[in-house]
Amino acid sequence: MTDLPRNAVTRSAKLAALPLGFAGRTALGLGKRIGGISAEVVAQEIQQRTAEQIFKILGELKGGAMKLGQALSIFEAALPPEIAGPYRATLTRLQDAAPPLPAAVVHKVLTDQLGDDWRENFLEFDDRPTAAASIGQVHRAVWHDGRQVAVKIQYPGAGRALMSDFNQLARLGKLFGVLLPGLDIKAVLGELKERVVEELDYFKEAEAQHAFALEFKDDPDFCVPDVIAANEQILVTEWMDGTPLSKIITEGTQEQRDRAGLLLVRFLFASPARVGMLHADPHPGNFRVLDDGRLGVLDFGAVNHLPDGYPPVFGRLTRIFNQGDMTTVVQGLRDEGFILPHITVDVEALRGFLAPYVEPTQVEEFTFSREWLQAQAASVADLRPSNVVRQLNLPASYVLIHRVHAAGIGVLCQLGTTARFKDEVIRWVPGFAT
Repeated sequence: MTDLPRNAVTRSAKLAALPLGFAGRTALGLGKRIGGISAEVVAQEIQQRTAEQIFKILGELKGGAMKLGQALSIFEAALPPEIAGPYRATLTRLQDAAPPLPAAVVHKVLTDQLGDDWRENFLEFDDRPTAAASIGQVHRAVWHDGRQVAVKIQYPGAGRALMSDFNQLARLGKLFGVLLPGLDIKAVLGELKERVVEELDYFKEAEAQHAFALEFKDDPDFCVPDVIAANEQILVTEWMDGTPLSKIITEGTQEQRDRAGLLLVRFLFASPARVGMLHADPHPGNFRVLDDGRLGVLDFGAVNHLPDGYPPVFGRLTRIFNQGDMTTVVQGLRDEGFILPHITVDVEALRGFLAPYVEPTQVEEFTFSREWLQAQAASVADLRPSNVVRQLNLPASYVLIHRVHAAGIGVLCQLGTTARFKDEVIRWVPGFAT
């Protein structure tokens, strides 16, 4: 694996290269326009080259740059597959192959966080990590009272690297404006930065996980390991065995995949109503299927606080869309900030873009598939100014909700789940049934 750029100077240099490259492409475009090539063709070429460079560099970096890329995943549908494809592959590789910390560094972090006598907390501690992510890794251990535990350890310097990324990315608003003229990128970056600051604080993660564990204790459908101990950079929780959702995707029976997908949707929709929070990182690595059939849920570093439950606007606009009243839908999207005042959208193009998101609510039973998802992405995969995806905004308050929707649909399509999803929407999403 190629070494990731960890040095702050190197990271800044890669990000700083973006505006310079954009200036060069703009000058090139001006020259071509003088030479007689149409403005639209030149604009499309500049947009494509800008997208290519942005997504290439975001894919090479970790931390804040990677999280921005995740948050903007829906807008990949507005990019040609030759640009978005390699970016997604790089992002997946980064998530799945984070290099583990050497044992000596792990021990130093434990000493710094828990004291010289940190070993007294454990009967056993496995120096080999069982999982690694963008800001930390997990070790299996036995707590001093005999309980099997997971010990999550934050990488030294992870916070500084993340903040450095975001400070650099905040200067790139003009570039994203070229690709996505309807997007208020500064607001998106601001929201992401606040959420990442929360992810870096394992105390906050512990509070969220404990709240979920209490609510779902003895639940027939879900299992959340409770928190045993925590400080800012160490989190100790109950260990949870089970079959990783990724294995259900590749090896599970159709019955197992159907049930796992249904429980995933139920958990994401029910949590705001039951806990006042939404688990905001629903990738397969954070879920296990237990022997008793329950869905086990891990990693509460990214949560969206929704004390009033799921936003009723989603249910209401979905119901109105299904009734065919696009005028009210467009106005509702404007009221919520999804369409900025200076942006005009093609109503039929918007209808076509939104249809896949509401399609599962129009039938009693729906099947998600990779082919279905590819067909939806292909319908909007171009860089023409008329592409409605490029005209839409992502309001800051919906950044994490969007991330959950996009990632959740991706997991459901990987599972190939067939289930009665409409029933879950009726039960948990306010505004849909009335």
